[in-house]
Amino acid sequence: MIKGKKYMVAGMLACLLSGSAMLPGNASAQDRSVVAQPSFDTVKTSGQPPMATDMAAPATVAVTQKAAAPSTVQAEKKSRKDRRKKSVQPVPKTGEETALNIQQRVAAILRKRMAEEDKWRARSHMMRMWPVESEDTGGTLIFSDSPESVTEDGILYQDSVTGDARVLYYHLNSSDAPKKVAVVLENDGEGSAIVRVTRGGTSMPSGDYLDVGKNTQEAYFNSSLHELIYLRPDNKKLLQSQMDEIVLQPGQLVYGVYDFTASRKVKVSVIMYPADKDPFDFLKTARVLPKDEQRLRGTFHGMDRIVTSRTAYDPAQDGIVYFPLADDIHDRYRVGIDATDGSQVVNYGNYGVLYRLEIPTRGNGSTQYFLSPLGGVYAGAVTVQHGMSPARMLSTPYGRTFFGDSTPPEAPNTEQARNEGLAILTKYTELADLGTYANNRETVFEFSPPGASNLPVNIIMMPSDN
Repeated sequence: MIKGKKYMVAGMLACLLSGSAMLPGNASAQDRSVVAQPSFDTVKTSGQPPMATDMAAPATVAVTQKAAAPSTVQAEKKSRKDRRKKSVQPVPKTGEETALNIQQRVAAILRKRMAEEDKWRARSHMMRMWPVESEDTGGTLIFSDSPESVTEDGILYQDSVTGDARVLYYHLNSSDAPKKVAVVLENDGEGSAIVRVTRGGTSMPSGDYLDVGKNTQEAYFNSSLHELIYLRPDNKKLLQSQMDEIVLQPGQLVYGVYDFTASRKVKVSVIMYPADKDPFDFLKTARVLPKDEQRLRGTFHGMDRIVTSRTAYDPAQDGIVYFPLADDIHDRYRVGIDATDGSQVVNYGNYGVLYRLEIPTRGNGSTQYFLSPLGGVYAGAVTVQHGMSPARMLSTPYGRTFFGDSTPPEAPNTEQARNEGLAILTKYTELADLGTYANNRETVFEFSPPGASNLPVNIIMMPSDN
């Protein structure tokens, strides 16, 4: 899951700039204020009129002028020229013309904001690592990513859980035939079990792995499910009924994450099976497939991680700070057990672990937050909740599928310094803007390492310019 195997470039802001100035699809320190994710507040304060919706073409107003008869040819020419000037009147704009003017105004605003950042862009900024501590909590993570590239039908991972749980599956159809991937729940106990699905999402299978990774994270962070699954003894059901309707063609990837609660012990099986077979009949004779060399599967207790700080961050006093996530130095990888053979396994990347970032702030003003990829291409999402406001999802990055591909590799001494607590924020640092939030209210982010992306990442905090 750490490798991004195929890149997709998407740039939509260039059309707004009408060829005068081009914005990169990924955020960077040199255009950090330009690519802030839009919100209703932004729209309200932008000064832009609403988009025209009346598509009827307005009638042209005809203007007539009466001119005195000229006495010479030159006078006649001048008269005709004057009449043309007087007769050319402004024509009411159609919806399309209004939209074009809005785009031009937005482009002008963006160019102005870029110009205002020139002074900031000319400097590099020293950052120091902010001290954080973490605690693992929550239920059980069922992680299925080995074999990642599946060439035959079988059980990809299997274990039994009770209570709160999360299942993550990430598999590529490397066979030469259409396949399906499903999560089967089985009640192998004596009493009836109730499974309540509370959150989750997936995307349609695709050969664009970064797109699959990002779409799945956005679906998960945008979801709030309330689904009940009733399981009688020896009864089997799919975690999501549509799993038996989604077909993976050869070379396509499927990735899904779901949270659920089981009232009794239930067996969870992640399977790949022929597209024309019944999943329950297939499971009766299916065998567990061996792990690949990455060994990325297992059961991990404590599926959530809370990251906080004993010291409140004061932007006016503390300046620009950062803390890494999923680097296995300051943020250690989870260790678990492969239930299919009893071996110890490591979740390289902490995939499926849901982080809750709760860094307290103090002082006047606001704090600006960024996410910066350190390992290469990255495509994901986070949520943020500020005070009593509802949580909202933010794409990382916003406006394109991925970023991180333009960051120059670090020199060994630079990487060592960053790991020891000092880093430099330069104009080449790629940033996903997570927003600016007042220090007088709690700000909480949810983060989870996305499939197909590279790790680690830095979370950067700095004084707001606003």
